[in-house]
Amino acid sequence: MPLTHTRDLFAKALKEKYALGAFNVNNMELLQAIVEACEEEKAPVMLQISKGARQYANPVYLKKLIEAAISLTNIPIAVHLDHGDSFELCKECIDEGFTSVMIDGSHLPFDKNVEVCRRVVEYAHKHNCVVEGELGQLVGAQFDEGEAGGGFSKGGHYTHPEEAVAFVKASGVDSLAVAIGNSHGAYKFRGAQHLDLDRLKAIKKTLLDAGLGDYPLVLHGASSVPKELAEEINRYGGKLGEDTAGVPEADIEVARRVGCTKVNIDTDLRLAMTAAIRKALFENPKEFDPRKYLGPARARVKELVRHKVKNVLCCAGHAFD
Repeated sequence: MPLTHTRDLFAKALKEKYALGAFNVNNMELLQAIVEACEEEKAPVMLQISKGARQYANPVYLKKLIEAAISLTNIPIAVHLDHGDSFELCKECIDEGFTSVMIDGSHLPFDKNVEVCRRVVEYAHKHNCVVEGELGQLVGAQFDEGEAGGGFSKGGHYTHPEEAVAFVKASGVDSLAVAIGNSHGAYKFRGAQHLDLDRLKAIKKTLLDAGLGDYPLVLHGASSVPKELAEEINRYGGKLGEDTAGVPEADIEVARRVGCTKVNIDTDLRLAMTAAIRKALFENPKEFDPRKYLGPARARVKELVRHKVKNVLCCAGHAFD
């Protein structure tokens, strides 16, 4: 089937209180694992491609791999640019046929963030593409300045509910990535590992009260960084620190019920793939056939994706709603 637009996917997910898995892709094995897992679980899926993935694999190769995946499955698939850093990159992806792009101006002052998002939105909407923006910075829970006077601080790195409303109205973005303690990588937290779910609820309610409806929110940096994967990597020669920490899956379950419609997962895929490769090479040190270690790596990623869509995001079984 042809690529699907996230407007359709988000509307269904919001209604049924499940979240879409947005999985990052940069090679054939990852793509195969993700699509096969979602096909078997009958789950809609978003394939994310970052600027780094485009540089690594070449946009043409990635496009052809995705075309192959689409030709082999009937599940709804959307293709999304993850963390686009310029209008030019977003335009390039829109022109290539992406159904969704993210323009990340979260590092910019509020007005500049609005400005660059507005420019991408104007071009994207003319070409039947949707846009995700981001407000707040994914730097981890320990960096936020906390609450002030019983309300949510505007001085920290987290997304402020009222600023979210102003940003969505001014920029016109179709979905918003929020900062509620989530962060990228395998070392997300110091101390207690939890998202600021009260802040998430406040953002959602403030958007609703402002007349923006059941507005789709996005959770970046949502890998759970399973301890068993980190331990397996270390067992077979890796040197990940003992302080690896991710977002608890129980928090993600609450977030999707509140209205986080898209959940980004990348680090967990990398950990699963690396653990399987290290184990295969450790147990078979004479092996030099890439199929013998990439095959198990693909299977491990597939197992992880099946778990996510079935038990955490709860989008399994919704491909043909």
